[in-house]
Amino acid sequence: MTYALIAAGVLYVLVRRFIGEPLNARDLLAPPAFLLFFGIRAVDEFHLIYLLPLAAGFAFGALRGMTIRLFERDGHLWQRYTPWTLLVWVTSLGASVGLGLLIGGHAPIQLSIGVSMLGELCTIGAKALNTGIPFAPEKTLRNPAQERFHGRHGAS
Repeated sequence: MTYALIAAGVLYVLVRRFIGEPLNARDLLAPPAFLLFFGIRAVDEFHLIYLLPLAAGFAFGALRGMTIRLFERDGHLWQRYTPWTLLVWVTSLGASVGLGLLIGGHAPIQLSIGVSMLGELCTIGAKALNTGIPFAPEKTLRNPAQERFHGRHGAS
């Protein structure tokens, strides 16, 4: 069940980013932070042998971040994955499986994906800051009662 939820979450992020989405700090930080938190909790005993696949995952994530297209829309940053991004995702998955087989073990999947997304965060974050374009504003949840109170539906 955990793996299905992780796969669904990763697929959701991939689809959104291939379509293109505003780049805000929370959306950039939340996926790796969430996966790292639960990945670290899933580790019963850390083995030094995990360092090689985790380092490779971070490197692939950083490479993946270099393939992401940043652009300005509505006065703030947007991001879009490219076909190169998909190629790096698939290559990193293959490398992760290969390294796991080669060394006879692997870190929990949440930790591996989280470290990879941390690598992407580092690269895309640096690219974003170098553009000079502001991050997208945080999304807010709409509350109809609050909107009526503040005059959005005619009441003031």
